[in-house]
Amino acid sequence: MRQSAIPPALARPAPVDSTPERLHRPEEIAEVLGCSAWWVKDRARRRLIPFTRVGRAYRFTSDHLAEIIRMHETRPAAPRQATVVASNPAPSRAASRRPESAPTTYLRARPPRRAAQGQYGTAA
Repeated sequence: MRQSAIPPALARPAPVDSTPERLHRPEEIAEVLGCSAWWVKDRARRRLIPFTRVGRAYRFTSDHLAEIIRMHETRPAAPRQATVVASNPAPSRAASRRPESAPTTYLRARPPRRAAQGQYGTAA
């Protein structure tokens, strides 16, 4: 038997799924995310979230929605290591004081833009 020069994977194209993935409107994405459609459109306009643009309309696939959720996900902080207590049970009074800081600067109110009414008078 003679083998063909073309590998079998390249001989026939893979079947293409005839139904394209559904595109969701910003209002549908906003409902799932629990935010406003304005927020979704604004983030898409500023290119902060993935989207597809059809004409002048923003559309989103299910993959886009999943990526948006992952982008805004917050993980809990790593647990802190337990601090080891020093062998001195009672710290000295000097050690418990706050460290010296810069002198305190007090705020002062600005003078008003206009002085009393006598400066400009009234038109009445």
